Amino acid sequence: MAERAASLQAHRARCADHNSVLDGEVRYAPIKSLWFIAMACAAVIGGTIQFSAGAFGVFVGSTGAALLLGHSLGSHRKLIHNSYQCPQWLEYLLVYLGVQVGLAGPFGLLRQHELRDYAQRLPTCHDYLRHGRGVWTDAWWQLHCELHLVSPPHIELESRIAGDRFYHFLERTWMLQQVPPALLLYWWGGWGFVFWGVCARVTAGVFGHWLIGYFAHNHGSMNYEVAGAAVQGRNIHLTSLMTMGECWHNNHHAYPGSARLGLAEGEWDPGWWVLQCMQWAGLAWDLKLPADLPIRPEVRAIGNEASPVALD
Repeated sequence: MAERAASLQAHRARCADHNSVLDGEVRYAPIKSLWFIAMACAAVIGGTIQFSAGAFGVFVGSTGAALLLGHSLGSHRKLIHNSYQCPQWLEYLLVYLGVQVGLAGPFGLLRQHELRDYAQRLPTCHDYLRHGRGVWTDAWWQLHCELHLVSPPHIELESRIAGDRFYHFLERTWMLQQVPPALLLYWWGGWGFVFWGVCARVTAGVFGHWLIGYFAHNHGSMNYEVAGAAVQGRNIHLTSLMTMGECWHNNHHAYPGSARLGLAEGEWDPGWWVLQCMQWAGLAWDLKLPADLPIRPEVRAIGNEASPVALD
C-alpha cells in the first residue's frame, strides 16, 4: 500500500507540471537537418556510383554492429537505463559504437530520452514528444527540427556520467567520430566503402530510429497499458532482428529498466541474446529483469500475450 500511495503521489506531481512539456514551438534546426541531408545525399549519390558487393557487405556489417552493440546495448540499455553492469572499458566501447549511429552525443541522447520518457508518462504532452502528428509532419519534425519548450523541466544527469571526461569528449566531437572509420574504410576499399560504411550507415541509423519510433508510438500490439500516460508504447512484430529487439517498445514502456525487451514467448531479442553471452563470458552481470524492478501500480497486463517468460 505504501508503494502504491507513493507512486500515485508522484504521478499527481507530474500531472501538475504537464504544461512544462506541452507549451512549446517546433523550430527548424539547421545543423541537425544538414547533417542528415548531407549523409543521405552522399549515401544515395555516392553509394550508387560506387556500388559493389563488398561495399554493401560493409554497410550491412557496420550497421548491424552499430545498432546492436552501440545503440541497443551501449546507448539504450546501458547508458540510459543502466539495466546491466559491465567493465568500464567495455561500457566506453559500447557507448562509442552508439555514437557511430549518428544520432547525437551521449549527453544529447540522454537528455532527449529523459525528456520524452518524462513527458510520455504525463496525461498529455506536446505532439513532438509523442509522435502525435501524421507521418510526414512527424518525419519533418524529428529529422529536421527541434522542440523549444517555454518552461522545460529540469533534467539532471547522474553524476557518474555527467562528470565523465570520456563522455564529455564524445559529446563535443560526436560528428567528428565518423572520421576515423571513414579513413579506415577508405584505406581498405576506397570511396565505395566510405559511402556505404559511413554515409549509408548513418542515414539508415537516423532514419530508421525515427521510423521505428513513429510506429512504436502509434501502431502495433500491446501487452501492457500504463494508466494515465499520454503515450502507450507499441510492439512492432516482424522487425525484431532488424531493430535488435528494440521493437518491443510496449514492453519497454512497462518495464523501462529491464535488460530484456522481448518478454513474451516468440519475442526475439538479439540484444538480450548477446547480453547472455557476455554474462557467460564474465563481461556482464546484474542483468535486470522485470521482477528486479520497483512495482509500478499504474502498469497492467492486457491480452493473452501478457504472460512474460522473463518476469521471474
